[in-house]
Amino acid sequence: MTTERAVLAGGCFWGMQDLIRKLPGVETTRVGYTGGDVPNATYRNHGTHAEGIEIIYDPARISYRDLLEVFFQIHDPTTLNRQGNDVGMSYRSAIYYVDAAQEAVARDTIADVNASGLWPGKVVTEVEPVDDFWEAEPEHQDYLERFPNGYTCHFPRPNWVLPKRAAE
Repeated sequence: MTTERAVLAGGCFWGMQDLIRKLPGVETTRVGYTGGDVPNATYRNHGTHAEGIEIIYDPARISYRDLLEVFFQIHDPTTLNRQGNDVGMSYRSAIYYVDAAQEAVARDTIADVNASGLWPGKVVTEVEPVDDFWEAEPEHQDYLERFPNGYTCHFPRPNWVLPKRAAE
């Protein structure tokens, strides 16, 4: 099996990990800090990094586009540096692409989300090349599996689903 890597940020990493890990074709996930300025980032010192999730997935079972469509359904990509009660750069919406193909899919998906009129505003999600990903501390990994009633601001929004494209 060949796997690929995706790195996304959409607010608190606990809820993102909990929902994305359950998708068919997602092999592993880990949460961490990415897209910022501090080497060896930690929860107490992550500078301008976003809380992010690294996803290893099987592209024969789930496409990058499908991952992004779920990403846009489970967080609000129209709020700048905010998800629910979480406010600040750590909680921004961002896609960190690993190659030109991922960048193209990310920009195409954002254009489709904006054109759909289904979201409450225009997408503010950053699209940047992937950089260092600093794995978060053990207490943050798999948090909602260990604490099923723990804090999350992520949930599927049934009205935020892009119509299937003609070629699909």
